[in-house]
Amino acid sequence: MRQSVWQIVCFLSLLLSSVVDANAKRTLYPPIEPYQTGYLPVEGGHSIYWEECGNPQGKPILFLHGGPGLGIMPYNRCFFNPEVYRIILFDQRGCGKSLPFSSLEQNTTWDLVADIERLREHLGVQSWVVFGGSWGSTLGLAYAIQHPEPVKGLILRGIFLCRPKEIQWYYQNGAHRLFPDFWEKYVEPIPLAERDDFVKAYYKRLTSTDEVERKLAAQAWSGWEGSTSKLLLDPSLFAALTADQTADSMARIECHYFFHDSFFDSDHWILEHVHSIRNIPCVMIQGRYDIPCPIESAWELHREWPEAELEVIPDAGHSAMEPGILDALIRATDRFSTL
Repeated sequence: MRQSVWQIVCFLSLLLSSVVDANAKRTLYPPIEPYQTGYLPVEGGHSIYWEECGNPQGKPILFLHGGPGLGIMPYNRCFFNPEVYRIILFDQRGCGKSLPFSSLEQNTTWDLVADIERLREHLGVQSWVVFGGSWGSTLGLAYAIQHPEPVKGLILRGIFLCRPKEIQWYYQNGAHRLFPDFWEKYVEPIPLAERDDFVKAYYKRLTSTDEVERKLAAQAWSGWEGSTSKLLLDPSLFAALTADQTADSMARIECHYFFHDSFFDSDHWILEHVHSIRNIPCVMIQGRYDIPCPIESAWELHREWPEAELEVIPDAGHSAMEPGILDALIRATDRFSTL
């Protein structure tokens, strides 16, 4: 009798533990170092830093960082199972270790798309999965539309279609109603007479030869993003985005792109062309309370691309490191490893 009771207790404990494990959120894979790095010369005098991690014989996957202008970080390598994936990362023009740093010359969406394809050819990759969040989702979609053949799948987070209404919402009129305290710091460097167009006003200062004015503008621009990118304010994220070098490249390059409508031919370029990639497997992961990239854009893209899977995380903002978003991203990369 006792043995039977013990067996039942053990069975129930095992069942409970399996339920807990099933509900546990996935986290990053352990830190990993590159097995190969290099620089790739590209048009316009730029030299693109790239690195490879994980399994050299594994399934190729490309990581596209955000911004534009942010650059890759060591933790970006850890979204992927290193035993399964050949993980490829690179710093986009003007970012991170790429040279010249913070350069705006010949730095457009189409230059970056061309760089991705040149990197693929340089590394001898026949096909790959493309992974990107925020601006990385924009660039991933633009690349897939221009070069669909090598793209075996897309994992996208925080959908950003770079339309004027999205820039207006975040940098001019909309998001400030949710964060009036942080907004005051964002508008502080801009005189009242120029506040009818913050992107234009910031572009003037971020391209200035006055180093003090440029630095103040970069800190305010990046501080706004660092204050609003998570559901709850994260001081470590704010500090990372407002560090001098990161703030300079991110603020200058973001503003450069947004001032020029991200170099798209029309306001709805991605939505107008997404029909050409509807055969590519895609997972979109979106925080319900994403302020920089509101869920409306993910929903509109999903309406045009119903075959793509849209997973809305109910208790998350914008950052890839929100627990629910991170869990969904790791589940997606694990699943796509079998494509």
